Amino acid sequence: MRLILGIGNPGERYQHNRHNVGFMFLDYLANKYSISFIPSRNDYYFAEHKIGENYFSLVKPSNYVNNSGFSTIQAISNYNASIEDLLVVHDDVYLVTGTFRLKLSGGDGGHKGINSIIYNLSSEDVVRIRIGVGGKDFSQDNIAEYVLSDFNEDEKLLNEAFENCSLLAEAFICGGKKQLLDVNSKLVKPNNNSEN
Repeated sequence: MRLILGIGNPGERYQHNRHNVGFMFLDYLANKYSISFIPSRNDYYFAEHKIGENYFSLVKPSNYVNNSGFSTIQAISNYNASIEDLLVVHDDVYLVTGTFRLKLSGGDGGHKGINSIIYNLSSEDVVRIRIGVGGKDFSQDNIAEYVLSDFNEDEKLLNEAFENCSLLAEAFICGGKKQLLDVNSKLVKPNNNSEN
């Protein structure tokens, strides 16, 4: 079972925030496969499906971004999965909206949700898709305010990114990290490459 976990804050108040692009991407996938999220007995919502014979679960933590690691470790335990079965999708203010990058391991890059996941899993070997939410209004001085603000005219750019990222997610579901890398190499543009 592959787990695709999106990072975001629960509740309508945060639904369209830049910080919630991980949740928005999972909603995009759920809509694509005509599946719905239901609450688990733990701190997350999930939606299960399969591509061919490859089963996967979309996982939305029901606690806040800074505590994403608690839900992550619960989901991995519940599905008897491993870190190798986990793909995390999250926002990145340092990437322009509409772009994305694959990251195979490494530090949290200042993202508190990723920090929580790394801490709770005791490993930096977490495969991630970083979706850009950066724009002209972003500066280091207003980072918290910016990520908690809503998207506006960027929705078309997001849809293009989501379409490409869905190909990455499907590759991961069907063939793990190797197939993910193969598909990413076909999608990357000069300013949209993966990082190890």
